[in-house]
Amino acid sequence: MKLTISEAASLLGSAEERVYDWIEEEALPAQKIRGQYRINRSDLLEWATEHNMGVSPRAFSRDGGTPSLADALRAGGVHHRIGGSDLATIIKGIVELLPLPDDADRDMLLHILLARDTLGVTPVGDGIAIPHVRTPIILAPTGAVIALSFLTNPLDLHASDGRAIDTLFLLICPTIHMHLAMLAKLAYGLKDATFREAGRRRASPEGIVRIASALSHRGHGRSLAPVADTGR
Repeated sequence: MKLTISEAASLLGSAEERVYDWIEEEALPAQKIRGQYRINRSDLLEWATEHNMGVSPRAFSRDGGTPSLADALRAGGVHHRIGGSDLATIIKGIVELLPLPDDADRDMLLHILLARDTLGVTPVGDGIAIPHVRTPIILAPTGAVIALSFLTNPLDLHASDGRAIDTLFLLICPTIHMHLAMLAKLAYGLKDATFREAGRRRASPEGIVRIASALSHRGHGRSLAPVADTGR
């Protein structure tokens, strides 16, 4: 079912009047059905991602069946000092580090990633890029995997703030629905100042996962205790 204005406002943590403004002034996709606006969940997530806004993960919840952000990061790993002076080398290095099943075709995954325009990711500011809503990487039977990689040579992906990308998230899921649910969790988590700062400072894998775990337990958007450890 499509969202009403009231439901969209709740998921965005905003007033209904702001949602109307975004439809009219910021090209938030919406359709009028019998005189009332309705918004597709995927369209809302895509628009919010491009505007660096968080959508509550409950928009894509399905009986709590998706892993937590911390679990997905544990599965995918936090990888420091990913080298390479070109896109192909950087992505190849990330794919080689992904903890995929033994029978996973890494060459095929690499080909898919390199075939997509700018990796199928969306810059969200501060040198961070996350997967695009419309470009899911589906690989069954693996669970949700989020790999966080810190690049030694930033990529110019034409971010709106002009910063090159040095912090890159890749997401692999078994279904499109889980892709949307996990992307919502990631984008919402990045609205937390402590989680975002830990990435900016390239904190240790343990520190970043600990903050993600605290987000899951305490609720998104709250300020958490700072992390003292730094990356390797």
